[in-house]
Amino acid sequence: MNKLTLAILIAMLLGIATGQGYRLFAPSEAPAFADNVTLLTDIFLRLIKMIIAPLVFTTLVVGIAKMGDTRTVGRIGAKTLGWFMFASLMSLSLGLLMVTMMQPGSGLSLPLPPESASSGISAASLSLRDFIAHAIPKSLVEAMANNEILQIVVFSLFFGLAAAALGDAAKPVVRLLASAAEIMLKVTGYVMNFAPFAVFAAISAMVAKEGLGILATYGSFMAQFYLALACLWLLLIAMGSLFLRQRTPRLLALIREPVLLAFSTASSEAAYPKTLQRLERFGCAKRIASFVLPMGYSFNLDGSMMYCTFAVMFIAQAYGIELSFAQQVTMLLLLMVTSKGMAGVPRASLVVIAATLNQFHIPEAGVLLLLGIDHFLDMGRSATNVLGNAIAACVVAKTENCLAEESREPASASSEARQPA
Repeated sequence: MNKLTLAILIAMLLGIATGQGYRLFAPSEAPAFADNVTLLTDIFLRLIKMIIAPLVFTTLVVGIAKMGDTRTVGRIGAKTLGWFMFASLMSLSLGLLMVTMMQPGSGLSLPLPPESASSGISAASLSLRDFIAHAIPKSLVEAMANNEILQIVVFSLFFGLAAAALGDAAKPVVRLLASAAEIMLKVTGYVMNFAPFAVFAAISAMVAKEGLGILATYGSFMAQFYLALACLWLLLIAMGSLFLRQRTPRLLALIREPVLLAFSTASSEAAYPKTLQRLERFGCAKRIASFVLPMGYSFNLDGSMMYCTFAVMFIAQAYGIELSFAQQVTMLLLLMVTSKGMAGVPRASLVVIAATLNQFHIPEAGVLLLLGIDHFLDMGRSATNVLGNAIAACVVAKTENCLAEESREPASASSEARQPA
């Protein structure tokens, strides 16, 4: 276990102790403490947002330019999207199967919110038309300013393909962007040193606000959801093992730190730079990892998709509403589309859930049952998203014969990035 992983674990334990201490010994000061200490988490997440846009743009453009032609990009893109669609369908179906078997909403010993109550979550439908319109950037500057990863990916695809088509004329620009990517990875190292403080702040604020008592109130539901996530992890790892074989345990060991970071901050975005570094160390070609990972943040949120089916069915069960098999299949197909619009939407999972509830005339007020524990659930969702995207990148690299032996060099010293375009 390296120093950063150990520091994050210690920060989590200290955060739990500090937050619960405020709940027990200074309950009147707990809300103010929670509001003030989250400044540390906000700083860390803002630093992450600061580096993600230039990191995605530089690494993705260099990766595409090095692929050489549109046929290669198209082949890798087709493999990536094919894996994402299969993983999405598996996540949604497993969530539906598990929630149907365990029935967490039946016999719920909690007062149900009145059907007329407002959840405070916008339930506007996320249509395919809206998603496509949102995916096309009006301006690269605007996309970077708003950290719209999907829009940055779209522009980078065009830019990288144009650079590949120009050949020698574009080599100076590609070399410049490769150097910029190395600088951004070095900046990432500096930012990650702040992670334990952000983890401490996030955990202590959450416990100070909600208290550990909420875990007892919702303990059964949370245990069942995390059991479903564990089953999804096993399936994802099994799918990856079909391609990675005996190297799978090593991949899991390498991505332990970014998974833990995503779990403790409840943000898969916070783990993106570290995941990219660890995949490169594992031997996944940077041009593949920098192509698949940003796509995954828009199309392959496995944990979030499982949560959508699990939560919708939980709320339906709580209100005694039974969905027919045809309605459940329709719900899966609907979520396959709407979940692809999650990227860049605040509290995206809850927005998708609220929109889906409306479609099946389930009281939207049921979302109120989840608001108090959403952060605890988001921790598991975020960690699962990181695992799913890391496995996807390595599988695509394996099918392209771009999975080398593990590099012992730090990611920022990658020889690939220093190679001429």
